[in-house]
Amino acid sequence: MHTHQDMEVKLSNGYGWKRCSLAQNRAQQRCHIKKGFILLLTLTFLSSAIIHFSDFSVKTTVIPDTFFKNVVNQIHSYYMTIKFPFDRDNQTIFLAPAPKANQEVQERTTQISPQTTDISVHHYHLNYHFILDEPDKCSQWDPFLVLMVPVAPNQVEARNAIRSTWGNESTVQGKAVLTLFVVGLTGGSDSEKAQQQLEEESRQHRDLLQSNFVDSYFNLTIKTLVIMDWLATRCPQANFSMKVDSDMYLNIENLMTLLLAPNTPRQNYITGVVMRNRSVIRNKNSKWYVSEELYPEPNYPTYLLGMGYVFSNDLPEKIVEASKVIKPFNIEDAYVGVCLKHLDIAPSSPPDPSLFGIYMGQYKREDFLRVITTILGSPQQLIDIWKDVKRSI
Repeated sequence: MHTHQDMEVKLSNGYGWKRCSLAQNRAQQRCHIKKGFILLLTLTFLSSAIIHFSDFSVKTTVIPDTFFKNVVNQIHSYYMTIKFPFDRDNQTIFLAPAPKANQEVQERTTQISPQTTDISVHHYHLNYHFILDEPDKCSQWDPFLVLMVPVAPNQVEARNAIRSTWGNESTVQGKAVLTLFVVGLTGGSDSEKAQQQLEEESRQHRDLLQSNFVDSYFNLTIKTLVIMDWLATRCPQANFSMKVDSDMYLNIENLMTLLLAPNTPRQNYITGVVMRNRSVIRNKNSKWYVSEELYPEPNYPTYLLGMGYVFSNDLPEKIVEASKVIKPFNIEDAYVGVCLKHLDIAPSSPPDPSLFGIYMGQYKREDFLRVITTILGSPQQLIDIWKDVKRSI
């Protein structure tokens, strides 16, 4: 995931910000809401009548104020637990439980999975399993470096571009490199067809991992933890791994030079674009909004920008363990930083900060020869630049 605040970079997985408007719900759902509202009001008046007529010794029956508050909270609860579909994808979002009587009602658009309700109340706890998996890949490959690419299920073009460029480099400086793509569940009316296409792609390339969470921008934290879980359980023998977004140029030769350097640690090591002293966004209109309930501190600990960071392969298991006690929130790279702080592991600055670029600006071949990563605009641009960079190597 690319970062937030003043660094206006594009999002890597093709997901935009969506809001759920109650005015856009289907007529049938409005009907259910109305029926439930009327039912609760009816129960309120019936309860009032029972209280009034059951106590003849009291001339004027006064219903406690807490009674009405409880009823109001029940009505809020009814509204806020209804599932509404997204306007295009027909996916389900879940709204938060009702607030207390004097709190503002706030909709949450965090989408987790069909099995859970809200990232604010559910920790990861390894509740997800793999639908598509390559459990024996590492034992067959024995990789020194594993490249894990989170990508949207429908981004076939991006996957194919990577397969024909840096994802096709299986041996670099005598070390085995393995590239895998990580997706969640497909959404929309044609999800069954899309799933069939993914399964066919998996049979053809044997490089797809799919877990049973809904693939969305707000689930990038879960996607990252799924990546860490796979590395910890299926590929502990690797020396290093990298989470790298699907819209990235990656110079594996330069990356391997960094990893093979004698001063590069083999444990508790993670590097990339280092983010320090970043404030938590409290503006509810921002896509990077995080509530104080989810993360109470005003600033994030030091973390690595999510578009691409490399780490020693002892960290995945440690991060997964930390996630069992660290409440998750939707800024996945900052969340990993919180887990690292819990583990008392500090991210490392690269020997040259320019190695991990964000935007290179106008294309210059010499720039791409010296960097490790940078963001690109399209899969075709990756193919074109790769051909040009490799033409005399």
